Formats: sequence, structure tokens, C-alpha cells
Amino acid sequence: MKEELLRQTSSEKVASSAEQLAAEGYKVQVNPREINLFYLAEEIRERIIKEEDFYIVHETDVRFTKAEILEELENHPERFSPNVIMRPLYQEVILPNLCYIGGGGEMAYWFELKDYFESQQIPFPVLLLRNSALLVSAKQKKKIENLDVDVEDLFLKQSDLRTKRTQEISEIDIDFSPQKKHLEQQFKDLYQLAEKTDKSFVGAVAAQEQKQINGLQHLEKRLLKAQKRKLKDELQRLTNLQDQLFPKQSLQERNRNFSEFYEIYGKELIQQLKQELKPLQQEFSIIYL
Repeated sequence: MKEELLRQTSSEKVASSAEQLAAEGYKVQVNPREINLFYLAEEIRERIIKEEDFYIVHETDVRFTKAEILEELENHPERFSPNVIMRPLYQEVILPNLCYIGGGGEMAYWFELKDYFESQQIPFPVLLLRNSALLVSAKQKKKIENLDVDVEDLFLKQSDLRTKRTQEISEIDIDFSPQKKHLEQQFKDLYQLAEKTDKSFVGAVAAQEQKQINGLQHLEKRLLKAQKRKLKDELQRLTNLQDQLFPKQSLQERNRNFSEFYEIYGKELIQQLKQELKPLQQEFSIIYL
């Protein structure tokens, strides 16, 4: 805590790690503050902010000089509380773990903390991704069968799911790839002709080619949009099903509570989950109820 107050190490290390993870496609789970500590006293728990030479307790009149806050920490360490950035380090110092098992979001959160742990010379636990599950009712399973949709497609973003489904069931071919290939061949001949005449003509040929390709892409999008309107009833049934299985376009486990399923299926649900879930296989299980 003294290190945090004096040097703000956690902010520097976690911000750097989060930036690297974001560049690799991970969603940043937490963003550090300059000081990642709260101050506790008389029914308050407010963050500590450093302003010039003072340490201020947010939304209170409490303030300390550097010497005063270090004395307060020495005499009353119980008045200082870690926030979400410092808590895992605090936790691993007090109750060290060999391994931490968690979901995808939790793993990304812990990834942000590794450099911070190393800077404090605290052993970082092994991280193990648990498996996840999607619970599908008999009624929902019947809908999947009636729609003749691959259950894996339901994991797609909704816009991608609607596009894929439209392309699959449309009576006309929406893919203009053959036309684009034919166009490229035509312009290949024009490029050869341009090379034999004035080379400045090459730029004009390239510009025209791009214009024609853009035109085809625009028509392709227009055709796809028109087909989606024509097939709106089936697409709506499909998206309604996806919304049931993935509330708010997120994983079921992040939005629905186990008790909702237990109320319907009772103790048999627990037995089925014990049989079908294999927590250390790191697989996504689809369980039909």
C-alpha cells in the first residue's frame, strides 16, 4: 500500500498490460486509476486522489500530506482498502493460490495484472479457463430443428447470423464473386494494352477498375438488403431464438441465474450437469434439457 501511495506502480503496470492486450484483440476488463486504494472511516469508503502535494479522500474534507498519510497507514492499515486493481494482489499475498480457475472475462482481467504481480515480486497463480455451457430447452431445440440451423451459427454476431442465413435460404445467388472475377480478367487485358501505349493510361485503367468493383459491391449489398426484407419473417424467428439463448447478445451465464433453470427442472438438473460438464476440458458445452 505504501508503494501504491508513493509510486502508483499498479496504474503504470496495469495500463501498459491492458494496452498490449487490447492490441491483441482482448476486451479491456478494468482500467486503473492513478491510486488504486480506498480510504475507510465512519461509514465511508472513498477513493484516494493525489492532487499536487496532498492526498485527498474523494467527496470528503479529509486530506493528508505525504508524511501524514504514511503515518496513517502505519498506525491504521485497516483504514486502507484495495480496489479492483489491487485486490487480486492483496488476495494472493494473504491467501496464495496455486491456480485460479475462471471464465473468459475473468481470465482477461487477470492477464492485465501479471506485470504488476512481477513488479511486486508476488507469485502469479496459474490461470485455467473453465468450460462454459449453454442450456437449451426441449422447446428451443425443436425451434432449432424446425429452422434447420446449425447451432454453432447461433454463436455468431446477430448481423452476421442474419447475413449468413439470408445467403443460405435465398432463391437467388447474392454472391457476386464470379462477376468480380470476370471483371478482373477484363481489366487484366486492359492493363496489358495500357503498358503498350502510354503508361499514364495505367492509372486511368486502375481508377476505372476500382469504380466498377465498388459498383458491384454496392449492388451486392443492395441485393442482400432486399432479400433480408423478403425473408424477414424467417429471419425474425431466427433472431428471436438467438435472443432467448444469448440474452443481450451475450453469454447465457452472464445474464440468467441458475435458480431460473432449477425452478423448472429441479434436482434432476444438477445430476445432468454433473454428468455432462467437464470443467477442466476447456470446452463450450451445449446441454439439451
